[in-house]
Amino acid sequence: MKTLILGGVRSGKSRLAERLATESNLPVTYIATATVQDEEMQARITAHRIHRPSHWALIEEPLNLAAVLEKHASNDKCILVDCLTLWLTNLLMTDDEAQFKHEREALLSILPTLAGQIILVSNETNMGITPLGELSRRYCDEAGCLHQEIAQICQRVILTVAGLPHILKGDSI
Repeated sequence: MKTLILGGVRSGKSRLAERLATESNLPVTYIATATVQDEEMQARITAHRIHRPSHWALIEEPLNLAAVLEKHASNDKCILVDCLTLWLTNLLMTDDEAQFKHEREALLSILPTLAGQIILVSNETNMGITPLGELSRRYCDEAGCLHQEIAQICQRVILTVAGLPHILKGDSI
């Protein structure tokens, strides 16, 4: 089962993903894509760590997500990736178009083949106005396209709003 959980900032998407991972009754590997750039981001990462069970395996991977997923996914595991939009931002900030395309395509190619339960968390950023800056517009475009492609691969897609899950595709939770 592959699940994509979308939502805005502080929408409850990570908490829902963590609940689903726990309810899988499988060993969980948490793949964190965030990088510490400032004190505020450090505080966010610390808050996420506090909410996660300490027995979960943790892998911090800001760029090479497909390779890590391929290495760790198996029928007897649950993999939780938090989050795709931070991963996308990390790739865009490398300013290496070849790496961006390679990593994006690698993720889309490997995802359908992965065994086990995969839960992907991502920020829904495209429900407002079009940003003014070129990089911000590209980010929103890339996130929107990535979400559409991953939603086609996943058996379940959930949008969280105010802590409430709205099933867009697949079985209820």
